Amino acid sequence: MTNLGKLKGVGANGNVTAIVETTKGSRTKLDYDSKHQCFVVSKVLPEGMSFPFDYGFIPSTKGDDGDPLDVILLLDESVPSGTVVPARLIGVIEAIQKDDEGEEEENDRLLAVGASSMLYEKVRKLSDLPTAVIEQIEEFFVSYNRLEGKSFVAKDHRGQKRALHCVRRGKRRFTASAR
Repeated sequence: MTNLGKLKGVGANGNVTAIVETTKGSRTKLDYDSKHQCFVVSKVLPEGMSFPFDYGFIPSTKGDDGDPLDVILLLDESVPSGTVVPARLIGVIEAIQKDDEGEEEENDRLLAVGASSMLYEKVRKLSDLPTAVIEQIEEFFVSYNRLEGKSFVAKDHRGQKRALHCVRRGKRRFTASAR
């Protein structure tokens, strides 16, 4: 079996490869365990709360939190966990996450559109989305973090160029940690 966590995460054209962990509408948060090459149940959200879009990671990257970079995928239809999705970055929600002990870390959320999407084919940047979509994504992460005694504060919304910068920085971190 292919280790999904080691697939090439970013192409020469700036598009990315995303791996879906948790599907849209699911209450069950899954995390990919690259050592055992399987998905592990991380938590179950309370009744009435679910992931607003497919959620996953960009392989061969590493964020400030030591995990692969998070990505929210806008797709025409939800796909199963473990699906490899070629996607184009449209932006990033830059955020600060604070744990219950007051420790802060950057924990940005990349946003990408599935390359084969017809519904979102004209979405090239965050401003192509209704403002309510971004607000609802932010509110989901505020509520999600609150359940764990953490806070999530969106600092800024940035475009594709900044999102690609985040991915390239994550790729460098991953490469440096693999040595």
